[in-house]
Amino acid sequence: MARVSTYLNFPGTSEEAFSFYASVFGSEVTMLQRFSDMASPDGPQLSAEEQSLILHAEVEILGGHVIMATDFLPSMGHELRIGNNVTMNLEPDTSEQADALYGALSEGGSASTGMNQMPWGAYWGCTLDRFGIRWMLNVAQ
Repeated sequence: MARVSTYLNFPGTSEEAFSFYASVFGSEVTMLQRFSDMASPDGPQLSAEEQSLILHAEVEILGGHVIMATDFLPSMGHELRIGNNVTMNLEPDTSEQADALYGALSEGGSASTGMNQMPWGAYWGCTLDRFGIRWMLNVAQ
């Protein structure tokens, strides 16, 4: 089923922030993956500190709305700033819907990844629209 969530980026504090948000909203962190969980011999070699950081976290807040998060990795050139700290995350039901939304949102924008099959099994892409809003599209397989 399609849903919309909000994706937050942190400078290494995702786990602390999501523990806090779960306590505020009387919820619980329903997913917590570390970068070490996705490590592969072909992938980037991360320090032990970066491997312990959060690749993906989820917590439900109000009315079924889910916030998600990741920690930025300085070794990968990630730099957290206003403009890339919050992303609207769209989870359409089909790849075709994702392609149509991605095409419309990326028109006149910049910093687009294109839509691609990802190692975690999803069809995924991210774009910055012409108004400076980041949109991520993720179709679970």
